[in-house]
Amino acid sequence: MTDALVLGVDSGGSGLRVALGPVDAGRPASTAVCAEPVRTGPDGIDAGHLLDQLLPAVRRLLEQEDAGAAVVAATVGAAGMATLGGRLRARLPDALAETLGVRRVALAADAVTAYAGALGQRPGAVVAGGTGMIALGTDLVTWRRADGWGHLLGDSGGGAWIGRAGLDAALRAHDGRRGGSPVLLARLEALFGPVTGLPGLLYPRTDRPALLASFAPEVGACAREDEVAAGILREAAAHIAAAAAAACPGPAVSGPDDCEVALTGGLFRIGEPLLGPLRGELARQVPQARVVPAEGDPLHGALEIARALAGPGLRLPPHPSLLFVPGVT
Repeated sequence: MTDALVLGVDSGGSGLRVALGPVDAGRPASTAVCAEPVRTGPDGIDAGHLLDQLLPAVRRLLEQEDAGAAVVAATVGAAGMATLGGRLRARLPDALAETLGVRRVALAADAVTAYAGALGQRPGAVVAGGTGMIALGTDLVTWRRADGWGHLLGDSGGGAWIGRAGLDAALRAHDGRRGGSPVLLARLEALFGPVTGLPGLLYPRTDRPALLASFAPEVGACAREDEVAAGILREAAAHIAAAAAAACPGPAVSGPDDCEVALTGGLFRIGEPLLGPLRGELARQVPQARVVPAEGDPLHGALEIARALAGPGLRLPPHPSLLFVPGVT
């Protein structure tokens, strides 16, 4: 008898992660990692580059399965899918059908796979914090998105935002301006060298958000002894809570005193210096929030969406750019 398998893909700034598992989740999924991030060009995310990495990885994973194993559903989650995923939506469903024989496909923004990984197919809201920051919520009818506009236009409270604020405070201390932090200045110089070299290090880089975000853990580490660093994290917490408040579904769905909110992503590894103020801001701005632990990560979420396509049915609402399911409107 043919073993039915589902495929989950998580494509982000650190590379491509692939998982192949059974439809019923009766045993752990097999995983593979492609360390090269998928390219983005003038036409958006490069579908050919993604397929060039994905298909060999899937074939290697299939070789570990019993003869006759077949992929019956797949979900590809990708950073930038909502705004840069036009080529993926146009090409991937047919390519996966032709090469792997899979007919049920979903293409999702990474915020959606983060949501599915954290909360499954329940109504609620998820705050995904890393280099950037986005909140996504659903009542299982529509999606509510807050922020996620990138480091120049938003991502308020995210890693790049915190890192930039910390570097600003360090430079203020160097200049003798109000609002500076000598503690953060010392951390800047320890990590990046003399202050005068920082613009030349930062501005020419194409990965500026990641470099800014690399300073966020330093802000967190300094917050216990430095009021300026602590203030940055309090302001970040206020921004994060505001996004969660905007994304939470209304009381008609979640009940007047209950909206599940999950926090996911590397940003929250800063720990108590950020989480403490965030709990307070959530209680103030989103009094109906009930913070719950995330059940899994975006790769887990991609598998869960694929399992829903293959089995009981997808409860999360399809969306033209956030969660594209060919043939479903």
